[in-house]
Amino acid sequence: MCIGVPMEILSCEGLVAHCCNEEERREQEVDMSLLGEQPAGTWVLVFLGVAREVIEMDVLDQVLSARKAMAVALEGGDVDAFFADLIDREPELPNFLKEEKRENSAKKLN
Repeated sequence: MCIGVPMEILSCEGLVAHCCNEEERREQEVDMSLLGEQPAGTWVLVFLGVAREVIEMDVLDQVLSARKAMAVALEGGDVDAFFADLIDREPELPNFLKEEKRENSAKKLN
């Protein structure tokens, strides 16, 4: 399994960007071949040294929260606070599965 690391571009020259992540704050070179040159201040999701996706601030917050939850879980801690939006509600199927379920139920009735 490969886990993406959100990184902020400090500078970008062609297909090489100098980036840092929120946790370590140390500069790293990142391959920008899949995204092309991006302006400083842009956040990207990096897998194995390659930027794969430009991410907006709301997604950045979600990714950082998920990474923190993973670290807490690995230490045996309680992760409920990281998933407050999921506590006290029933899981819901995505729309495409709801439709498939309806279709299957209709076929069984016929």
